[in-house]
Amino acid sequence: MRLTKDVYLVGGGNLAFNLSYEADCHIYAIASQDQIALVDSGLGPGTDQVLENMLADGLDPRKLKQIFVTHYHADHAAALNKWRTLTEARIFASRLSAPAIKAGDAETVGLVAAKRAGYYPVDFQLEACAVDVEFDEGQQFEIGNLKLLPYATPGHSQDHFAFLLKGGDRDYLFSGDSLFWGGTIILQNIPDCNLQACTDSIERLAQLSFEALLPGHLTISLRNGKRHAEAALKTIQGLGIPKNAV
Repeated sequence: MRLTKDVYLVGGGNLAFNLSYEADCHIYAIASQDQIALVDSGLGPGTDQVLENMLADGLDPRKLKQIFVTHYHADHAAALNKWRTLTEARIFASRLSAPAIKAGDAETVGLVAAKRAGYYPVDFQLEACAVDVEFDEGQQFEIGNLKLLPYATPGHSQDHFAFLLKGGDRDYLFSGDSLFWGGTIILQNIPDCNLQACTDSIERLAQLSFEALLPGHLTISLRNGKRHAEAALKTIQGLGIPKNAV
């Protein structure tokens, strides 16, 4: 599903538009010149459908060169090894996400707790995946003539990063699970979810300049997306806690 001339939505589950497997996060494709990159990979069972969606949108999977991960939770990162095998795309994960991804550490990424809570099939197994580039804030990556900048946004998970995409017809914030439509957030009863870190990250995001808000689930804003960061910030500055999106 083409969103703009730069970005496509090629996957997503029940908290999205049911473009792929029911437990998938939003999976975005960035296309520039002769290169394609994905932001997040989904859980895994819907990968073939995501490939079909790409082809239907005129995107050639053979041009997929990079996959960037916002954080290591299974709905965002569990399909990485499958994508790497199918396409030989390089995997980009933060230095905080990479150890658990490389080890296939189901406990650290929250998969064990999520299966107990009924979010994923009990027989689902996490595949370990090599990480080609371990990034940190301050680095910059090129996708054709576009530039992708990572920003540390812990809170939803300790390893969480958002990405700012610049150089297209507008600036885009891929906020992952750090910020959602209406200034909402997702806090969960898991060990590495931290309220204070989450509100600190919202304050950071509200300082960035962007037009489109592309979160990991739920509604997308292609124009005036920064208003959602400002709404969350207003709640925080009033000593409140932004509402949970789910």
